Amino acid sequence: MTVLLYALGVVIFALALVISIALHEVGHMVFAKKFGGKVTQYFVGFGPTVWSKQVGETEYGLKAIPLGGFVKIVGMLPPGAEEIAEPVGFDEAGEPIHRIRKSNTGMFTQLVSDARTAEWETITAEDESRLFYRMAWWKKVTVMAAGPAVNIAIAFAIFAPLFATYGNSTDIRVDPVVADVSACVVPAAENERVCTPQDPVAPARAAGIEPGDEILSFNGVPAADWESLQETIRANDDGRAEIVIRRDGAEQTVVTNTTVAARPTSADDATLVQVGFLGISPTTSLQTGGVLYTLDQMGTMTVRTLNALVDLPAKVWAVGKAIVGLEDRDPMGPVSIVGGGRLAGEAVSHDVIEWADKGAYLLMLIAGFNFFIGIFNFVPLLPLDGGHIAGALYEAVRRGLAKLFRRPDPGHFDVAKLLPVAYVVGMSLLVMGVVLIVGDLVVPVRLDG
Repeated sequence: MTVLLYALGVVIFALALVISIALHEVGHMVFAKKFGGKVTQYFVGFGPTVWSKQVGETEYGLKAIPLGGFVKIVGMLPPGAEEIAEPVGFDEAGEPIHRIRKSNTGMFTQLVSDARTAEWETITAEDESRLFYRMAWWKKVTVMAAGPAVNIAIAFAIFAPLFATYGNSTDIRVDPVVADVSACVVPAAENERVCTPQDPVAPARAAGIEPGDEILSFNGVPAADWESLQETIRANDDGRAEIVIRRDGAEQTVVTNTTVAARPTSADDATLVQVGFLGISPTTSLQTGGVLYTLDQMGTMTVRTLNALVDLPAKVWAVGKAIVGLEDRDPMGPVSIVGGGRLAGEAVSHDVIEWADKGAYLLMLIAGFNFFIGIFNFVPLLPLDGGHIAGALYEAVRRGLAKLFRRPDPGHFDVAKLLPVAYVVGMSLLVMGVVLIVGDLVVPVRLDG
């Protein structure tokens, strides 16, 4: 049964990502066609074609490796000035129609030349007015932004109802309401063991504090939130503690003495320090909210994602070191689609997690991957969508300045000039992807740590 549930989680996650990829490409295709562009292919996946069907001028299909997808929009690359042959005719607007000839000087020049040739070998005179590079800059921005915008919209469509009903598992509220009372004082290193007669009774237990009690103040200091209360308790060392609590709607005061115990500095730092200890745990709950709350949280996620992208090469390098055993895998580090599938499988097959929690975790995982894909594709580097967007915006600025200063129109921006960057970025992404996949197979991040 566990194996079947694990497989179910993996399948649900994989199917959700395939659908997300398909919708991403639909976003590109719909707006390209809306603006008069010619779309000859729409495929989900890479590698050998599994199935395809020609509908009008577009071939729709599936390929064997479902790790991406693509839409073939005719005329993404303009003819380069150094490669334009004599015009073979004129289009309806009176602009010349050219054919491409190859240039063979230099490795990158040859790569650019080959890319142009491949782009133009199927273009006919009838296609000239429908070429992508001829579109207005704002149309090109819209076409290229539509794909990642779909992924962000999918993330919002999942986050909004989830945050409004179940709550946000990454935004946990901690209240000064007692959830649990320690029976005794146990060293932090032995926190999981059962109390023995030799262990001193925890101060909170000795004072008669019970789960459900709301801490109102500690030695006269109001307990506005758990963080401030915890700081006050820790600073009290082994001193007298006068605690005002609310139980069943009525206020009462209890008196005890805190004791000194070694405790971690914080949840993120396991360094032990000697501090005052009372022996209570706070109540935690997931924050909930509507549309505005969701938008605010997605704004925070955007900042975190951008910071994570800056650190991505270093974090992938750390995964590589973990693969060869030089260090442990960071449980909070990046994972590949393979790692995401494993986490989904573990969540669904876990025998302790409630089904509502399993469903929420799976939805958060799917939404999180969609959000990352969307933000990542806006990075202004080819071959990502953001590279084409940056090229179109540069074209708009350049042509706008030329018009403002009454200079000759510089024409369309030649995205092909950025292809060397695209090759380097593409190779880097491929290497990082392989490292993460190997890491997720050899030293996987697990749900239970």
